[in-house]
Amino acid sequence: MWIKGFTYGWGGKRGDYRTEKAIRSQDKLYDVGINWMCLAFPVMQKTFSSTEIYFDYRHTVTDKDIIFAINRAHEKGIKVCLKPVINCSDGMWRAYIQFPDSDMMGNDRYWDQWFEFYSAFLCHYAEIAEDTGCEMLCIGCEMSGTEHMEEHWRALIKKIRTIYSGPLVYNTNHGREEEVKWFDALDYIGTSAYFRVGKVPGDSKENMLAAWNKVGQDMKRLSERLGKEIIFMEIGCRSAKGCAMMPWDFTHKEFERSEEEQANFYDSCLTAFHDEEWFAGAFWWDWSVEVYDTIEEAKENKGFDIHMKKAEEVLKEWYAKL
Repeated sequence: MWIKGFTYGWGGKRGDYRTEKAIRSQDKLYDVGINWMCLAFPVMQKTFSSTEIYFDYRHTVTDKDIIFAINRAHEKGIKVCLKPVINCSDGMWRAYIQFPDSDMMGNDRYWDQWFEFYSAFLCHYAEIAEDTGCEMLCIGCEMSGTEHMEEHWRALIKKIRTIYSGPLVYNTNHGREEEVKWFDALDYIGTSAYFRVGKVPGDSKENMLAAWNKVGQDMKRLSERLGKEIIFMEIGCRSAKGCAMMPWDFTHKEFERSEEEQANFYDSCLTAFHDEEWFAGAFWWDWSVEVYDTIEEAKENKGFDIHMKKAEEVLKEWYAKL
């Protein structure tokens, strides 16, 4: 399996996947040449320290929305990785979800309650993934504060495997790949590969390639130790100068627009890893639920979108020959 992927669905709200504009956006994504789509969507808990997770009927995408998007992708012959993600309504990054490891009596009561809710949340979407024939399920994303709770994660993985029969992956954050001690219980190692490969704003493909090669050395060692391939579950770079130095950035709106830097980021990564045995492919971040339609809009866009930009042509060329 080699994943020529892209992420779709993030930021969508109830009903958004089924609009006419969303359907056009999906079709434009399929035209890039992907063979996999990662369908990612958030479900909220109130704060980073909440132990309870609830469906918000005002905003959360519905099962009907999710099944619609899965079925459309399958009709086009595209495989789907379902990626339900917990976010915090207080604006804290999910990596900070954390509780005391034990109370005075030695009980992990806060963790126990959170994992009870998280398990119910994930089992619900595991059922959808199984019923719709999703080819992969991602069981979490960048939840750094929870990753040390190894027994809880292993128990959850065991439970998920009684519901969903396909391969499982977990999406840690870049730089934490060695910290997830339970990766051996999964089928793939997943990471958000927002590595700093740019040294200066507007850096060249050649300089980025050298940085990727160093990243690849660590990835290869990890893959060989665990005997599992690595998926870049998230990877991307905005079309703005300096963003290859901090590819995760979405806040600096003042940066100068640069299609070249974004294209170099894409091209250097695929040049470095496309034929590496440890590399199973990537889900680029991300394709908008309702992407813009005109070149004028593309020329004003400094986000992660690649539609009508140089990075789109780079990716099309790579995906056509892989």
